[in-house]
Amino acid sequence: MTGPAAAASVRVAPRVWRGVLALLLYLAVFYGVWIFNGIDYPRIGDSADTLWKWYVAPLAAGTVVLVIVVSIYGWWRPALFEKRRRVPPWVWILPGALAVIAILNLIIGDSSRVTPTMWMLLVTGSLLVGFNEEMATRGQLIVALRSRFGELGVWFFSCLLFGLLHLPNTLFGTGLLGLFQVVLTFCAGSVFYLLRRVSGTLIAAMLLHALWDFSTFAANSGLPGAWDLPIGLAGVIVAILIVRREGRVDRAA
Repeated sequence: MTGPAAAASVRVAPRVWRGVLALLLYLAVFYGVWIFNGIDYPRIGDSADTLWKWYVAPLAAGTVVLVIVVSIYGWWRPALFEKRRRVPPWVWILPGALAVIAILNLIIGDSSRVTPTMWMLLVTGSLLVGFNEEMATRGQLIVALRSRFGELGVWFFSCLLFGLLHLPNTLFGTGLLGLFQVVLTFCAGSVFYLLRRVSGTLIAAMLLHALWDFSTFAANSGLPGAWDLPIGLAGVIVAILIVRREGRVDRAA
């Protein structure tokens, strides 16, 4: 839903700057907690203490910000539920592949170091990161972007900002490897975008995002690192093909 009809269904009219502002407020709080707690990115999953300080606490603070801002905007429904026509069912293959890899990683990867408390914190933090990052970039931001751009621009800018969201990690311990993380998350964002479109709800993307992060923190068999980029690149190609085809159909209509 775009244009006047979309604006009439929400409390505050969607504008790109409002979506970007919500994202920046979230990032300011999240990274503020990281800095306050002395983040060392490569050690986030080392113990229950590091998971609490560097995973759960900043995400919980960020959740509060997003809930407040999206509630003020009144964007919950368009952020959570897709109004555009759904994409072809075969698109389920890409998010399905990510889900299978995440589950296989949990089954065959080594998680012996994870204590019961760490499991609890991993579940909590992963659910929060799924909600936060999806709501910030493929939820409320998509609502904002659709007030100004066609769907190709909506896909591109939502994925771009999702990738750039991870850029500060280069300052917190990833170094130049963080630049690759930006590319990787841009590509993965395309799969989450397609999942929103094919399922009709952002909730599906939130759950897959949570599963993926949970799997990569809890165990590592090497599968996520080997397959996330190829699947993500496939997501980019499929997203471009689908939204360009939709644009041609819309123009013809």
